Amino acid sequence: MTFDPLAILTAFGLIFLAELPDKTMFASLAMGTRMRPLYVWFGTSTAFIVHVAIAVGAGSLLSLLPDMAVKLVSAALFAFGAVVLLRSGGDDDEADGAKTVTGFWPVYTTAFMAVFISEWGDLTQITTANLAATNGWLPTAIGSAAALMSVSALALLAGRFIAKRVPLKTVQRIGGLCMAGLAIWTLIEAFTG
Repeated sequence: MTFDPLAILTAFGLIFLAELPDKTMFASLAMGTRMRPLYVWFGTSTAFIVHVAIAVGAGSLLSLLPDMAVKLVSAALFAFGAVVLLRSGGDDDEADGAKTVTGFWPVYTTAFMAVFISEWGDLTQITTANLAATNGWLPTAIGSAAALMSVSALALLAGRFIAKRVPLKTVQRIGGLCMAGLAIWTLIEAFTG
């Protein structure tokens, strides 16, 4: 086992760039407008760490997972998120009384499950598995986990920034529409990929 700083930077750079336009970044952004961002970050980060461990420890298992089933469950979770966000942003009378989900375990579990299920077979997981095979598991794990957690933090900060400047109802509607779009996109991937 070698500890190569260049391998860490390589993994960080590749995974960071691959995750930026990814659907889980947008899901984190949407969750961060409705839930406590730090709790969401703990949930997403834990899920990312689990996926990195799986990718570097058993990258070959990824090909055994039924891709369509994973994408269908992921689409269902995104659709559920869209319904929750759109329902909470529906009535003008409720806009002032809209509540943020604040309990640690409900937020953590929601964020963890959303990322854990949607990341199966994702480009970043496959890239992490490939990097681990060529650059070693430890530097790849460190670089990949740091990149994924950084993108999640960036999305949550952007969500918090937006939520402070745009009315909550508008943010929730946009977030709900984004989640609905992600659900449709994932369904298309499931049936065309």
